[in-house]
Amino acid sequence: MAIVEKLIRHTRLLEIVGDTIRVKARGVAFGDVALVENPDSEKSIAKVVGLDRDTVSLQVYTGGKGLSTDAGVSFLGKPQEVVYSENILGRIFRGSGDPIDGGPDLSSDPTIPLGGPTVHPVMRVMPTHMIETRVPMIDLFNCLVESQKIPIFSVAGEPYNELLARIGFQANADVVVFGGMGLIFDDFHFFRSAFEEHGVFHRTVMFVNQASDPLVERLLIPDMALAVAEKMAVEENKRVLVLLTDMTAYADAMKEIAVAQERIPAVRGYMGDLYTQLAQRYEKACDFKGAGSVTILTVTTMPGDDVTHPVPDNTGYITEGQFYLHNGVIDPFGSLSRLKQHVIGKATREDHGQIMNTMIRFYSGGVETQKKQDMAFELSALDRKLLKFARLFRERFMDIRANLPVIEALDLCWQTLAECFEPQELLMKQALVEKYYPEDRRAG
Repeated sequence: MAIVEKLIRHTRLLEIVGDTIRVKARGVAFGDVALVENPDSEKSIAKVVGLDRDTVSLQVYTGGKGLSTDAGVSFLGKPQEVVYSENILGRIFRGSGDPIDGGPDLSSDPTIPLGGPTVHPVMRVMPTHMIETRVPMIDLFNCLVESQKIPIFSVAGEPYNELLARIGFQANADVVVFGGMGLIFDDFHFFRSAFEEHGVFHRTVMFVNQASDPLVERLLIPDMALAVAEKMAVEENKRVLVLLTDMTAYADAMKEIAVAQERIPAVRGYMGDLYTQLAQRYEKACDFKGAGSVTILTVTTMPGDDVTHPVPDNTGYITEGQFYLHNGVIDPFGSLSRLKQHVIGKATREDHGQIMNTMIRFYSGGVETQKKQDMAFELSALDRKLLKFARLFRERFMDIRANLPVIEALDLCWQTLAECFEPQELLMKQALVEKYYPEDRRAG
């Protein structure tokens, strides 16, 4: 980040609380960047996180440890910025905006400010394009639609990062912008290696805040990722996929900083503006009129698998559905894409809608039949067909490692149905059955 000092230098800190400092100053805006100069030590970057008349609260990136009340604060009169040029593709940045991959210096490249308002509604286009991920449980049953904002709801220990990375390197997007918040090194290394090994790193930008990095940098990760994504979509007509993990870590960082500021908490210690803070980021998803698009896919972990926890609860009101990752699979009954009707049968094959409904209907019947079998009830011939179908459905489609283009996945659906049921048992449109039912794989 380019640094240019203002002439006015404020001295004598009023208070140091953890990583937060307070100083008296006027003419300062929320979100402005400042330099904190401790006597006989290097300068640190800080961000204005609170204003109370002429008392300014700043979050110091490098932490408050070792700071003296004699430290000086110089406000730069501008918000946090991030480098934006053709050189950022294939690069990794930390939350301060500095590269951490050992690549060439970018300090002389142009920058863009973070934040800003969401797109005016008249510039938004109705979503009509599907983003193919090659994950059958997404492409077949809850399509990811261009310009959609949708989270992966999951819990600690589930392979949500593996799923997020797979979508990142398999999705048919022009650019992938990754934002990691509070990542342990193993997860950071996993994402970087995955993008490199699958040949998409050259069209990927990574913004990473590791668990050992300052909290205030964690809060900047989504803003940096979305600022870059929006610029690429608007000015370069790119179809940009933004991947963010984990939004619960982001919300927890907001809570910790707010506690240091002695703000009054709301539900479970989170601030009352949690919904607003999340919505400001998610609403950056957009299909721009006459330009590209920004699609946002995030991970939101649910502490205790509690969907009523404030973070997933507020997220559900903002986003357009969710992918529910449970027991290592994407649960078809907990997942929802509210925009799928815009692309199913339009951007995909004519039989998609019928196949989707039929497969879920039979799988639901198989789950109920499994309960009957577990309770030792007598099974009918149809029950045995449903059990066979449910087993094949889990093996062929629910495994998150399943990798199929959407057309091949639709063909596999027909094959699976034919292995378990006769044509007249499908209760589907006769024209579709006659066209797609594979006679050579009839149930027998």
